[in-house]
Amino acid sequence: MLFEDSMSLLWLSYYGLSLLVLVAVYFALAFLPRLARLLLTWSIAGAMWVPASYQLPLIEEGEFYTGWAPAAMVSAVAVLEHSTTALRGGLLWLLLGMALGACVGIALWWWRRPQCVEETDQHHDDDEKHPPIRRREPVIN
Repeated sequence: MLFEDSMSLLWLSYYGLSLLVLVAVYFALAFLPRLARLLLTWSIAGAMWVPASYQLPLIEEGEFYTGWAPAAMVSAVAVLEHSTTALRGGLLWLLLGMALGACVGIALWWWRRPQCVEETDQHHDDDEKHPPIRRREPVIN
């Protein structure tokens, strides 16, 4: 079950909190255009959500503890420990996750992009018999 295995509960809580962080990042980047905001947000999501395997030495000689952690954490710990093999694996998964996240962001932008004026003019050629209604702006005298 979920509560019997503490690792699954840990991962579930991590992904829940990272989803809140992701929503906060999206709203914090509201000053950017939509494409840049989606690209950055989903790149950050890829960096947070991609796991990488790691290996820690135990006290006994020749024994290791292996597990999974977010690739950003594996890379950060590898930098602190000066471990090039762990850094290589962690950074590879981190960059792959960021690239995949950027692709998802671009795909979302492409899917929900606004229609260009030229494309909408081509679709409305048959409506030329109706003149466009001009909006009059209010004027304060």
